[in-house]
Amino acid sequence: MVQKESGGAPEPRGDGRAAKVAAEVRLSRRRWVVVLLFSSYSLCNAFQWIEYGSINNVFVRFYGVSAFAIDWLSMSYMLAYIPLLFPVAWLLDKKGLRLIALLGSALNALGAWVKLGSLRPQLFSVTVLGQVVCSVAQVFILGMPSRIASVWFSSREVSTACSIAVFGNQIQFLTSSELVAVLWFHVTSMSPFSPAQLGIALGFLIPPVLVPNVEDVEKLAYHISIMFFMTAGVATALFILVVIVFKEKPPYPPSRAQALVQSRPTEEYSYVQSILRLLRNANFVLLMITYGLNTGCFYSLSTLLNRMVIYHYPREEVNAGRIGLTIVLSGMAGALISGLWLDRTKTYKQTTLVVYIMSLVGMIVYTFTLNLGHLWVVFVTAGVLGFFMTGYLPLGFEFAAELTYPESEGTSSGLLNVSAQIFGIAFTISQGQIIDHFGTKAGNLFLCFFLLLGSIMTAFIKADLRRQQANVENEHTDVTRDVHSVSMKPSATMTSKENKLSSLLA
Repeated sequence: MVQKESGGAPEPRGDGRAAKVAAEVRLSRRRWVVVLLFSSYSLCNAFQWIEYGSINNVFVRFYGVSAFAIDWLSMSYMLAYIPLLFPVAWLLDKKGLRLIALLGSALNALGAWVKLGSLRPQLFSVTVLGQVVCSVAQVFILGMPSRIASVWFSSREVSTACSIAVFGNQIQFLTSSELVAVLWFHVTSMSPFSPAQLGIALGFLIPPVLVPNVEDVEKLAYHISIMFFMTAGVATALFILVVIVFKEKPPYPPSRAQALVQSRPTEEYSYVQSILRLLRNANFVLLMITYGLNTGCFYSLSTLLNRMVIYHYPREEVNAGRIGLTIVLSGMAGALISGLWLDRTKTYKQTTLVVYIMSLVGMIVYTFTLNLGHLWVVFVTAGVLGFFMTGYLPLGFEFAAELTYPESEGTSSGLLNVSAQIFGIAFTISQGQIIDHFGTKAGNLFLCFFLLLGSIMTAFIKADLRRQQANVENEHTDVTRDVHSVSMKPSATMTSKENKLSSLLA
């Protein structure tokens, strides 16, 4: 079943292609199933990223390796993304959504099953192999959200997450099951990281519960096997659903913009040239660096959180996971509020700068309260930090889309992600070594310095909102065309008088 999107096509500037391709624009209800399915296997993959780090000390004892070796299980996700981004992005452009979804979900399931072969202390290399397979799967996942949004959703639905007006428009058409999908979409469409954030939240919450820090190695292996089996089962079920349900695109384009994209000949778009144009955009380059600094701090904090909490609060693995959960959930609330604020004000630079500065403030407060001996204080300060630091992630993508229009959002978000992975690896290694030699306060102050640097650099980004300007021009074109159309129609009164005159003269 499909729903029509209101509004005609923009006037073409050269040929008549725009009016031709946008004549039939409709929405497919399958879009909710597609985004729900994608978000689910993205969540599963993100869970596998953090499942080791959230109980770092347990895996250190089980495999008999260093904490740094366990940290590399998380960093493998960051490392794999850097060289594989551009080949996978090229494959997405050439082969489309369905193939990428199949590969991503298949590798995610395969990696989960490989880990089941590592349930003995001497088989650490097998768990590394499984994690590497999952890290490759992640590359096929992170570039998907913006493409899914543009191919399957209307311009109103992708322009802002959680817009009350859009939600009110759509809710009248939905069954109860579709309503759940709508809510899920509005939570998970904030950025490519949003489904991942839910997975990270579960990755902080579930492993400390399923894998308690028991002394007996056999019992520990049994608890680890339960976690691995559950993950593999879920990942496999999601892969099967992708094979059955996931389609390349809807029968009709969901928006006028997508209709124009689908009509564009292949030779009009060069992926390499697009990257080069982005790298010549000074404002985008600044944003790419500052985004990498902020997100790299988040990656490092997430990876090393268990070590930092256990350092001050021994045998509090479960609460360490709950603190991580608090960071992620409060960050999702922050992203939600930021999205609503951007929808209302369009103040991209101002909002990004304020949230960046508040991330710095939150990090400073967290740094100086971690060792006070009161876990409830850590929960509060970590929640404040997460609200701004994790809430910054979708702001970066939205600001990048504004600065780089009409370049592909997938290309700009891919470059932002590369920056985040590079800084994430550097920060995780550096902060881990600083914590080992100088303590947690020094390690966190290390992150504070780079958040300060990022705040200063963000202030120098010019608010060149190209997408907003294009929308204004498009609306002006539509209004002008409508006025011209009305002016060309003869009035009813004049037509009546002409008819009477003709009858008298007859």
